[in-house]
Amino acid sequence: MRILCIHQNFPGQYKHLAPALAKLGHHVVALTPKVDKPVTWNGVHIVPYKVQGASTKGIHPWLADFETKILRGQSCFAAARQLKAKGYAPDIILAHHGWGESLFLKDVWPEAKLGLYCELYHRATQEFVGFDPEFPSRTPETDALRLRLKNLNNRLHEEVMDAGISPTQFQASTFPDHHQDRITVCHDGVNTEVVVPREDAELALDNGTVLTRKDEVITFINRNLEPYRGYHIFMRALPDLLKRRPNAQIVMLGGDEVSYGARAPEGKTWKQIYIDEVRGRIPDEDWARVHYLGRVPYDRFLALMQVSRVHVYLTYPFVLSWSLLEAMSAECAIVASDTAPVKEVITEDENGRMVNFFDRAALVEKVCDLLEDEAARKRLGRNARAFVTQNYDLRTVCLPQQLEWVGRLAQTTPRLPME
Repeated sequence: MRILCIHQNFPGQYKHLAPALAKLGHHVVALTPKVDKPVTWNGVHIVPYKVQGASTKGIHPWLADFETKILRGQSCFAAARQLKAKGYAPDIILAHHGWGESLFLKDVWPEAKLGLYCELYHRATQEFVGFDPEFPSRTPETDALRLRLKNLNNRLHEEVMDAGISPTQFQASTFPDHHQDRITVCHDGVNTEVVVPREDAELALDNGTVLTRKDEVITFINRNLEPYRGYHIFMRALPDLLKRRPNAQIVMLGGDEVSYGARAPEGKTWKQIYIDEVRGRIPDEDWARVHYLGRVPYDRFLALMQVSRVHVYLTYPFVLSWSLLEAMSAECAIVASDTAPVKEVITEDENGRMVNFFDRAALVEKVCDLLEDEAARKRLGRNARAFVTQNYDLRTVCLPQQLEWVGRLAQTTPRLPME
C-alpha cells in the first residue's frame, strides 16, 4: 500500500509505526514542515513543505487558533496537490490533525482512507476549565462558546475521518459519542527493552556531581515546567521536602516555554515565578541540592529515570505524559496525582502511590514515606514495570495493535468530503 503520514513535527507519534509499515513493504511517505530537504529515514520518504501565510493582526481571539490551522491546512493542501501532480495517490493517510494540516487532504485524494490520531477534544466542563482554582477563567460565561470554536478543527475532521486512534481511554472519552464509535484506544508504546532499570546507572549533573542509585534522588519531569503538569504544586512542596530529607537531591527536567494552558505573565516564565515564590524559604545549602537540567538528550533522560529513588508525576485531567510510563518501565517508585488520566495506569499501593493534586503536604508525606521504605519502593517499581510490559510494551502489544488498526482502516469505505 501507499501510505502518507502527516505530522507537523514528524515523526512524532509515528516514530515506530511509520518505519514498521515501511519494513513490511509498504511505500511510506511523510509530509512535514520540519525538514528543509527531502530525506529518507528508516525507509520513510520525507517530503518537506513550507507553511505559508501569517496570522491576521487584530483578529477575534476565538478565531486566531483556527486561523493558524487553516494556514497549515492550506499549505499542506498545496503540497499534496504537488504530489498528486507527480502521480502520487495514497491508499491511506495517517495524520495527527491537532494543528490542522490534514483539513483538506480528502479534497485532493477523496478515495484515500483517513486515519486520525485523536489526542484530545476540548471540553467546557468544570473538570477541564475549572480544575485548578488558582487559575480561574477570565471569561467563564463564554468558555463553552470559545471551546466550541476551538473544536472546529476536530469537528471538520470528524466529517472525513474513516478511523481514529487514541492513546488512552481518558483521551478517547473526551470525544463525542459519534467520534468514539470510530476510535480505537491504543497507546504509542514504551520500548521496555530500552527503558530498563540499571543498578549501575549514573547521571552527571552540570556542577560535576555524579548521581547513582546509592543517592537519594527525587525526580520531576515536564516537557515544559508549567501548572498543567503540577510544577507549582511540586515547587511549593520543596521547602518542606528539602527540610525533611537533608540528603535528597531534587532533579527536574523541563523547558521554560508553555506546552499547555495559559502563558506566564509577560516577560516571565512559570519556572522562575515559582522559584521566586519559594526561594526565600529555602536556605542556600538546601537550594544547592535542587538541579534544573532543562531539556536533555534521551540517554540522559533515561539515566535520570534509572537513578531515581522516587519519581513525582502530577497533571491536570489532560493528555497522559509518555514520561510516566517510561518511569514505570524503569521501575521507578511513583507518587502521582489522583487525576483521571493517571488512574488509568496507577493503582494505589499496587504499582505506585497517589495523592490529591493540590495537597502538597500529603505529597511530601507520601514521598518521605517511600524514601524510608526500600521494600515498598522495590515492590511498587517491579509492579510498575510488569504493568507497562504487559499493557504498553511497544514490540509485543502496542505496535502490533497499531498495525492491526491500519489493516482495518485499509478495508473501510472512505468518507467523501462534504460540500
